Amino acid sequence: MFVLVLSWTLISCSDRLVASPSPTFSLPTEPITVGKLAEVPIPPLIQELRRSLDQYQPQVKILSPQPEQILEDTTVSIKLSIQDLTIFQNPDLEMGPHLHLILDNEPYQAVYNVDKPIILNNLTPGTHSLRVFASRPWHESFKNDGAFAQTTFHVLTKTEDNRPNPKLPLLTYSRPKGSYGAEPILLDFYLTNAPLHVIAQENPKDAIADWRIRVTINGESFILDSWQPIYLTGFDKGKNWIKLEFIDEQGNLVANVFNNTVRVIDYNPNGQDTLSKLVRGDLSLETAKNIINPDLPVESVPTESEPSKSSEIESSDAIENKKESDQIPSITPIPQKSAPLTPEILNPQTDIPLSPNPVFDNQPKSEPILSPQTNSSSIPEISVENSALTKGKTTLSESEITSPVVASIMPEIKDSPSIKIPSQLEVTSNNT
Repeated sequence: MFVLVLSWTLISCSDRLVASPSPTFSLPTEPITVGKLAEVPIPPLIQELRRSLDQYQPQVKILSPQPEQILEDTTVSIKLSIQDLTIFQNPDLEMGPHLHLILDNEPYQAVYNVDKPIILNNLTPGTHSLRVFASRPWHESFKNDGAFAQTTFHVLTKTEDNRPNPKLPLLTYSRPKGSYGAEPILLDFYLTNAPLHVIAQENPKDAIADWRIRVTINGESFILDSWQPIYLTGFDKGKNWIKLEFIDEQGNLVANVFNNTVRVIDYNPNGQDTLSKLVRGDLSLETAKNIINPDLPVESVPTESEPSKSSEIESSDAIENKKESDQIPSITPIPQKSAPLTPEILNPQTDIPLSPNPVFDNQPKSEPILSPQTNSSSIPEISVENSALTKGKTTLSESEITSPVVASIMPEIKDSPSIKIPSQLEVTSNNT
């Protein structure tokens, strides 16, 4: 965990919530460890993507409903605006920068497009509050000044429910939420009307109230005294519950609406969603950048059914057990010029590329005599490289040389006009 160091100017109380000072990262302190839970560093791939978004200072506004507006319908049309951050959802990865929209203290709704209004249906009569803030693709909130907006409105009539006190600090729960397929899991929240903990501690006689966030996960509790995202491991498989509380210097709950929130999440390892792959580092950086830059070309996400880039080398026993009719047609002793995987062969004397069908003039031109009576030590090694039989390079033993499969391809190789058989025979396939 990190200590936050940032100057804070005391803002007089008004009729609106004031965003808390933006946190910055400084010297690390001891990470949180309690029970099974442990704080760990930000996953490397997310850390790399995070740097690309640090340049933005998103400015969020609620255009409608207006503060204290009384609506005559239980259906509400919400209009938002955002500047200095492009929000979008990558169609393949299903992630991107977005807004977290919270009605009262319900779990947030992710908003990826503000061109059209967001419609909320069947709201209960009475007072309601909206909170919205900008979020990175992996659901970490932006914490700069202007990244958060809040308003209170009324459906048909006013009540005392869901109305934050603008003179008190306010805690907005963000993550964890929903389902997870990998650890560590992000814990993140938003603060308004709360000075930095280190500033509140500077002078015990000033009017700046100190605060802390009490976190309880599955009955294990710990205290946060800084405003920043943290990543945790140690969750139970299946259901987990998380509670966040805004408390004062004496450990008492600051009695403002929404300052005590509980959520239930589900954790099942080995998830294949994009967030799980980001956390585990299963995506390449080039692919992951598609969730922070909408102008990059769309790249498809590899699935488990797609073949791996590297092929396993088959054993000689597996080769011999295959039918000759299946193997011989797949062998191309002389690669075509159009073969995309044919390596460039350099002359060791001149470093000049040779033709795809090299003739080894400096090698002995006598053909090796292969017979069961030949001493194994005198049999030259035959190297079969990148062939459809081996998918790699394998040195064949005497027993393999006399096998029906290898013997069946020898006439094709010896009769080729473009190849003089040296002490080692190189057979290259197109690998098509």
